[in-house]
Amino acid sequence: MKKVIVIGSPGAGKSTFSRKLHQKTELTLYHLDMIWHRPDKTHISREEFDARLEEILRTDSWIIDGNYGRTMERRMVSCDTVFLLDYPLEACLAGAEGRVGNKREDMPWMEEKLDEEFRQFILNFPTKELPQIYRLLERYGDGRQVIILHSRQEAEDFLTRRIDGRIG
Repeated sequence: MKKVIVIGSPGAGKSTFSRKLHQKTELTLYHLDMIWHRPDKTHISREEFDARLEEILRTDSWIIDGNYGRTMERRMVSCDTVFLLDYPLEACLAGAEGRVGNKREDMPWMEEKLDEEFRQFILNFPTKELPQIYRLLERYGDGRQVIILHSRQEAEDFLTRRIDGRIG
């Protein structure tokens, strides 16, 4: 496990899981939201984002946190490990709502409210985004370690049993 992507619905806790995985493995952690977004709530160009992503992918080891469906296939081709946080919709909505008003190291600003468009994206994720992710996993899963976690507790258990047990 040297090149890891962490994907799943917004609010699932990808960034939290990625931080914990980074602490245990010491692999360099990249949050795609921190690359894409600027502190003034604008974003960089697709070309600049793609160039920065390619720089990361060329390095020897990393954890990349985030979906960004347009570039997911590229990351999946380059990784050796995929963590998919396939949590219940209610858990993802609660996660997104729970981070409102809290400073986060994976986002360059503090969310002041759960934007309705973003909420709708989360509501649609299981039917619109998740099937595409599973198709990519079918296509590129061979030769990669694919770990699908279905709850926060399962994720904690994995980090404790599998990661701590291996390197601790």
